[in-house]
Amino acid sequence: MRVVKSRRMRWAGLVARMGGRGVHRVLVGKPEGKRPLGRPRHRWEDNIKMDLREVGVGGDWMELALDRDRWRALVNKVMNFRVP
Repeated sequence: MRVVKSRRMRWAGLVARMGGRGVHRVLVGKPEGKRPLGRPRHRWEDNIKMDLREVGVGGDWMELALDRDRWRALVNKVMNFRVP
């Protein structure tokens, strides 16, 4: 599971640094129209926020991802994080 989380975060960092291109708009965009009944689905962004919360990092993840060295340290922290 740690590998999945770390790769998801690596991908999110790449997309955050892309700017306004297609994939970036899909990640941060809001779909138009009505949503179906029931519980809202998890979005990629929700999963990234949960992963960061597990290692004790708060704030705007997009701002963190712009600093490559700091983001790489967070990805490694998620990769090496042990759940008791």
